[in-house]
Amino acid sequence: MRSANKCNKEAMRVLKETSRTFYIPITLLKPTLKKAVASAYLSMRAVDEIEDHEQLPHQVKAGLLEETSQLLLKPFDVKTYQNLIAPYLEVLPEVTKRLGDWLSICPDGIVDKVKASTSTMAIGMAKWVRKDWKIHTKEDLDDYTYYVAGLVGVMLSDIWSWYDDTETDQELAIGFGRGLQSVNILRNQDEDQERGVTFMPDGWARDDMFAYATENLSLAEAYMKDIDNRNIATFCKIPYKLAEKTLTVMKHGSEKMTRAEVAAVVEDIVND
Repeated sequence: MRSANKCNKEAMRVLKETSRTFYIPITLLKPTLKKAVASAYLSMRAVDEIEDHEQLPHQVKAGLLEETSQLLLKPFDVKTYQNLIAPYLEVLPEVTKRLGDWLSICPDGIVDKVKASTSTMAIGMAKWVRKDWKIHTKEDLDDYTYYVAGLVGVMLSDIWSWYDDTETDQELAIGFGRGLQSVNILRNQDEDQERGVTFMPDGWARDDMFAYATENLSLAEAYMKDIDNRNIATFCKIPYKLAEKTLTVMKHGSEKMTRAEVAAVVEDIVND
């Protein structure tokens, strides 16, 4: 196991390589919050990369996710995890291979909550892998987006409460995650279809997913009204505003925001 200081530095490097949305707001957090949120995000990203992997067979993905979920429900045994992923080391990304490192930098008072949310995410992802991501109804979509993104909102609310007793509404937190995920679904729709996956319920057109995203982002806006801590509020506003702006540019025919547009949104929030 690497030293804590080295793990902290490498966590930020890996975070920058893996997250366009969350890297910037995480860097703006105060040190204790930064460590907790970075650890939590990377832990969830570690299992997300298994679910999204283009080379691993479905049965392998589901098995890895299910076994990782079980490992997270008890003191995390790094050796057992390394043995589990050993046959797939050549194809798994660094963020997945180093799950033990990300958990090791999480503050003691919140690490069990992070593990619990990540465990729930992993088992939910395994369920949808086994279903071949066949989403037929809005209820299916709600279930899928809860596991892959709503739980990020739950996990962050747990961190805010632990840090300074900032209390937020859990259902609004789930809506926040769903809003961000539905924007991703819209942005990646063509790419997903090329690999034979669609997250659109039966009978839905693109406008229906825009409406779903807009509805859930309105919950994200309500979620932020409960937050008095300026540092946490700034963190939340950045992904929210980026998602809101991305919806706007997609409605006008662009695939995503430009780097300059992203920088302008972040600057406006930080200087507000």
